[in-house]
Amino acid sequence: MSLINLDLGSMKAELSELQALLSRPDAYADPYFTQQTKRSTELENLIALAQEQERLTEELQTTKQLAREDSEIAELAKAEIPELEAKLAALDQQLLDMLTPKDPNDDKNVIIEIRAGAGGDEAGLFAAELLRMYLRYCELHNLKTEILSESANDAGGYKEIIFGVKGDSPYAKLKFESGVHRVQRIPATESQGRVHTSTVTVAVLPEAVESDVEINPNDLRIDVYRASGHGGQSVNTTDSAVRITHLPTGLVVANQDEKSQIKNKDKAMKVLRSRLLQRKIDEEQAKLSAERRSLIGSGDRSEKIRTYNFPQDRITDHRIGYSRSNMPAMLGGEFDDIIEKMQAREAELARESK
Repeated sequence: MSLINLDLGSMKAELSELQALLSRPDAYADPYFTQQTKRSTELENLIALAQEQERLTEELQTTKQLAREDSEIAELAKAEIPELEAKLAALDQQLLDMLTPKDPNDDKNVIIEIRAGAGGDEAGLFAAELLRMYLRYCELHNLKTEILSESANDAGGYKEIIFGVKGDSPYAKLKFESGVHRVQRIPATESQGRVHTSTVTVAVLPEAVESDVEINPNDLRIDVYRASGHGGQSVNTTDSAVRITHLPTGLVVANQDEKSQIKNKDKAMKVLRSRLLQRKIDEEQAKLSAERRSLIGSGDRSEKIRTYNFPQDRITDHRIGYSRSNMPAMLGGEFDDIIEKMQAREAELARESK
């Protein structure tokens, strides 16, 4: 017997109402058009699954009745029961997954900020390795990336690098990467063969659109200045670099990667919006349980989420107590196992809080 019972009548009524709204000539102008379209598709899928659930439940009941009869068909019916029960259980799990409350930001594109922490040049080098890891992960999952801002160090690593990710629900996959990533290994410059510990902070921000965050132009101070490269040498003869300060919060975003002041301003505003949206999310997450909050880190320097131990070829995610080996594969973007375990735990906690 199925453990999940849905009200088909009310779902069909809601779908009919949404389809009527979406069929209007001016439907595209509705600010909620995207949400309505998404809900319509969700209802269609739920109704199809619920109808299949009803069909399988009836078939199972009929088969069980046949199995109780004293006839040749009874043995065949008995043999079919486990298969039908397995199908119904799988359908129940599918429905459970669909009905589990979703993070409203899961469908959003993301902006990822990687910053070297403790460890000097070694932290900067590992920041560069994490960047390559994420770029490779995105490539494997058909996600598009764009470097928004970078600040390199003299050792070939990064003090900070910011990039955007677009595609099929990147926030749902990458949001679990926020936090402090700790690396333990022997640096190439270490002559005594001693293991050093360094840290890199990663912040994964859902990319905000203008409707997500309202910014009053009067709350912004915009400074323009001449961009410069390593060592202070000039890389531009015009004042193309842009620094934007959001006065109410004190948030500051600067960009000088483009030769165009307008492009630098657009990139800086994109990052500012996303940081402001993250502040809103942090406030909302404060209402959640401590364990649910810990799954999606804030990027706080004290929040160590994962350790990369090179001598022992071991990667450990401290939030779920999960360890694995094969560092080359991990740094090559192959960490679906960690993300899937995080998503499963998030769904479990969401169901528990319903």
